Amino acid sequence: MSSYFFLSLTALLFTLSLLPGSTSLPTSTTTIGATYSAGTAATYAMPPTPEKVAHAVAALGLRSLRLDASDPTLVRAFLYSNTTLLLTIPNQMVPPLAANRSNALRWLYVHVVPFYPRTKISTISVGNDPLESSPDFSTFLLPAIRNLHLSLRDLGIRKISVSTTFSFISIITTPFPPSSAQFLEPALYTVVRPLLQFLRDTNSSFLVNLYPYNLYKIRSEIPIGFPLFQEHPFGFRDDLTTGVRYRNLFDMMVDAVISAMAVAGYENIPLIVTETGWPSFSTDPTEIDANPIYAELYLKGLLCHLRSGKGTPLRKEGVSETYIYELLDKQMRKGRNWGILYPNLTTKYKYIQFSGSYCRGFFDMLIMAVGQFLVFAFLRGNGSFSLI
Repeated sequence: MSSYFFLSLTALLFTLSLLPGSTSLPTSTTTIGATYSAGTAATYAMPPTPEKVAHAVAALGLRSLRLDASDPTLVRAFLYSNTTLLLTIPNQMVPPLAANRSNALRWLYVHVVPFYPRTKISTISVGNDPLESSPDFSTFLLPAIRNLHLSLRDLGIRKISVSTTFSFISIITTPFPPSSAQFLEPALYTVVRPLLQFLRDTNSSFLVNLYPYNLYKIRSEIPIGFPLFQEHPFGFRDDLTTGVRYRNLFDMMVDAVISAMAVAGYENIPLIVTETGWPSFSTDPTEIDANPIYAELYLKGLLCHLRSGKGTPLRKEGVSETYIYELLDKQMRKGRNWGILYPNLTTKYKYIQFSGSYCRGFFDMLIMAVGQFLVFAFLRGNGSFSLI
């Protein structure tokens, strides 16, 4: 047998020797949900019915579902359920909402009024990363948010917050060190700072799509274990300004957003991660890290970390909500697949529990370590797996 195999096996056994034996952790205050994507549903010849989607969410034990394009039939499917919804208004609706409050009322009468409060709705996002897709929307975004907020008050609805969603990569200057992070200009002055004031005044949250996978892909110096929550003796990065040590990329990115808000003068705004995940498949042959083993490692590490109650180094309570991207795989294999369910609504990851406080028992950690070893051996062999 090759010396490479023995070296790999030695590394595997060393990893196993570090594994903890605990099987449960305190349940954190972070609400864990998933995103149901209208774009993914559009790849289906016949998308699953709203009732089947609601049943799948309940079966997974998810406490929240984010709709990246609000659909009244889906909202209706969650009547009298324990699932809380985060609704999203399409980007193209931003200018009409900004122009006239009656347009905001009209949207609410279709998507919210017939169902609330029998359907639990916590937040409405005006657009999904609208500044990335349409930079000229910067003058419309705040008026649209204010009109929707005032329309909710006109209807006597005071428990649904209003915000908008940003992409981490398109809004933050640098992820590391987090203490150096700031919001990009000119969005900081035209949109972000006025928005933060609005969020403070209305006790609402800052929403951000945050993908360690995407940052890992564009920053070649990041080792694969860092975004996958694999804690190794030297798997950390120190922020020399704050003296904080980071052991995973998720915390580093969250704290970069928190630091940017603090620099802007708003350090206590609640933070919701509206999208995060790891692709289990890609049609791009160069994306070898988009595979089911790494995706499972990321999701297990993320859930374990959120349930630990540790928060992040700069915010001990952590993020208030986190939504895994996404609920379903595409039916057509094009681009990347991020889903936690197959198109037929069966579970992709048998060893992940999306509810409860169970976290990384020895058997699960063994599976994860062996999975890492197998992927490494496979890639080392240029696609032909052999230990000899």
